Amino acid sequence: MVSVNRPTRGYRVFQGVNGVILTLVVIVTLYPFVNIVARSFSGERQIRAGEVALWPKGFNLTTYKIVFQDSMFWRNYGNTVLYTVVSTVIAMVLTTCYAYVLSKKQLRGRGLLVGIAVFTMFFTGGLIPNYVLISSLGMKNTIWALAIPNAISVFNLLVMKAFFESLPTDLEEAAQIDGLSTYGILLRIVLPLSKAVVATMILFYSVAFWNSWFAAFLYMDSTELMPATVYLRNLISGATGGGNAGAATEQLSQVGANIQSVTIVLTALPILCVYPFVQRYFVSGVMLGAVKG
Repeated sequence: MVSVNRPTRGYRVFQGVNGVILTLVVIVTLYPFVNIVARSFSGERQIRAGEVALWPKGFNLTTYKIVFQDSMFWRNYGNTVLYTVVSTVIAMVLTTCYAYVLSKKQLRGRGLLVGIAVFTMFFTGGLIPNYVLISSLGMKNTIWALAIPNAISVFNLLVMKAFFESLPTDLEEAAQIDGLSTYGILLRIVLPLSKAVVATMILFYSVAFWNSWFAAFLYMDSTELMPATVYLRNLISGATGGGNAGAATEQLSQVGANIQSVTIVLTALPILCVYPFVQRYFVSGVMLGAVKG
């Protein structure tokens, strides 16, 4: 007979306590977002009275209708998608190539290249010099003003560098013997084994570019070139700013009451839809069985 090792009493207690703690963490994490969603569908009186918790009260779609019926919102939303995709692709190409180079310990000047990257984490040229540089390069009112200056995040670079350094050198040496070039090794050996870190970096970059608004606010002059974040920021400013009180209407009061909740939902929803498809790579054992002893 095959003996079955039953979990000990202490392990069962640990599982129970762990389950309770994780459940509480999930509740604490989800409550603010559920409250935001409920507020976005609630009426002005219920919001101002603090009656909204987990379920909408005084169900109202006024703010959503105002936003969705505006053609400029959809134009700016399309800009956001375009800016995010292009900027993320550029950032991933540059970050991956730079990290792969820095992962080679035999590279001459490796310490200098790492130092240059780390230096930029603590020192920048400043807002005005950056603006003058972007303008002099002719990148104002173009997608490159958003993509190029933020193409490499040093934190993401160092994370990818550490991951590439953890890969076994036996695989690359075997690929070199088979005649693969440096780019061939990167594309056919390293990247397929790095799906977890690549997916994570794509998520980090896409979230950063999706939520970014200040760069577009600074470098874009036309409202037709703005991303949705700037559109929603202007909507918040107009709804909550100190305008003419006599011109206030019931509709504007409703917009002012839940505009912040609506904007949070509209900006967070696309990322929440993409995240489940990327999350599975965070825990996958990409190196399991890659090298046989």
